[in-house]
Amino acid sequence: MSESSAETRSQLVRISYALLLIGLLTGGVTALVGAVIAHLQAPDAPEPHKAHFRFQYRTFWIGLLYNLIAGITTLALIGWLLLVIIVIWWIVRCVRGLNSLANGEPPSNLTTWGF
Repeated sequence: MSESSAETRSQLVRISYALLLIGLLTGGVTALVGAVIAHLQAPDAPEPHKAHFRFQYRTFWIGLLYNLIAGITTLALIGWLLLVIIVIWWIVRCVRGLNSLANGEPPSNLTTWGF
């Protein structure tokens, strides 16, 4: 892969992380766009970009599941606490991914459901 192609791919990974983070403010709309970008780009991407795209769409889908659980449990009031924890989880995962991208590495603990 050429240097400009690798830089373009890195920029696309950064944009996808940014869309995931902005999704916290837009009700998930931009996060969905970021997840779609990650799903579309992952099959053809070289490592470590492929790992980042996988990390991004896993963050989206796992976060969606967590939010559904939190939404159901808001009736029992525990859901509100879960929503705060989910926001922190989401931010930590995105920041960790951006830091590892800056170091030219894949995200650590790619398959974890936690931080």
